[in-house]
Amino acid sequence: MSRALNTTTEAGELAGRVRGRLAVRHPGTPLGDLRTLPGGHSGLTYRITAGPVSYVIKAVPPGRRPVGRDDVLRQARVLRALAGSTVPVPEIVAVDESEPAWFAMEFVDGEAIEPVLDEHRLDPGLCRRRMLALADVLRDLHGTASVEAAEPLDPAGELDRWGRTMRAVPAELRPGAEDVLDALGSRVPDRIPPVLTHGDFRLGNVLCRGERPAAVVDWEIWGYGDPRIDLAWFLLFADHRNFPRLGRPVPGLPTERDLLDAYLDGRPEPPAFDWFRALARTKMAAIMGHNLRRHREGTHHDPDQERLPPTIAAMIRTAHDILARRP
Repeated sequence: MSRALNTTTEAGELAGRVRGRLAVRHPGTPLGDLRTLPGGHSGLTYRITAGPVSYVIKAVPPGRRPVGRDDVLRQARVLRALAGSTVPVPEIVAVDESEPAWFAMEFVDGEAIEPVLDEHRLDPGLCRRRMLALADVLRDLHGTASVEAAEPLDPAGELDRWGRTMRAVPAELRPGAEDVLDALGSRVPDRIPPVLTHGDFRLGNVLCRGERPAAVVDWEIWGYGDPRIDLAWFLLFADHRNFPRLGRPVPGLPTERDLLDAYLDGRPEPPAFDWFRALARTKMAAIMGHNLRRHREGTHHDPDQERLPPTIAAMIRTAHDILARRP
């Protein structure tokens, strides 16, 4: 859920700035109130109407620096860069860089459902077609020119990032993780040309209408790096057995191999891809372990996190098994 603004004054100031910009775009049209939009995981997320048209507002929380997940201007930049490309994204309609910064984008109506993790009644055939269509979108994203001349995150950097997250989790919550981290560190693959990456590419972050992706959302951790990182993460969500106590079977869902073939579209498999499949599982275990630790320490109370230990253990175990298959 989005964080609420700290005071009524701050809420009013942001609403006034947003309404002022949208009034220019919609002269004479009644504007609705700024309402918190459930589901946002970074900054502040709102919805506002201008007559029959709806917009989503992303804003930096008052008193917070626009860095990391709160850097909404960085999110706006990648969305603007992708406008008109074959990667569907919401249209940016206003950007305000004065503090606290915010931007407005079109509200895209659609479903963002992760078939093996979310409660839903979608037709399994529809889930299959959506996931295969998304493989094409990921290939198109990785074929897009770089948005900014930033230092790319290479495989070693990605391993270091999630290794630090994993080691901050109590050892009893991550059995076998040190062996996996050591194995990953001993065989870091060579770099390949970096591309634009989403960072959390999966159906749960894509609004779909029917069987087609309508908008890729949640660009908080986009970057310029190794395409194999995005690809291995996407494939992880194809099999409910990767998520004990969390996943649900979806008959006919594409296998990892099916999705990989759809993404490659006749091209050869990228080198050392099993290393990235193991890294994706390590990353998932680290994230889940971090969330479970925060719950148990009382930082973020969420009893549902107690369902995570079997999946954390399974992610670490299967990462080890993947690495054991090849020297």
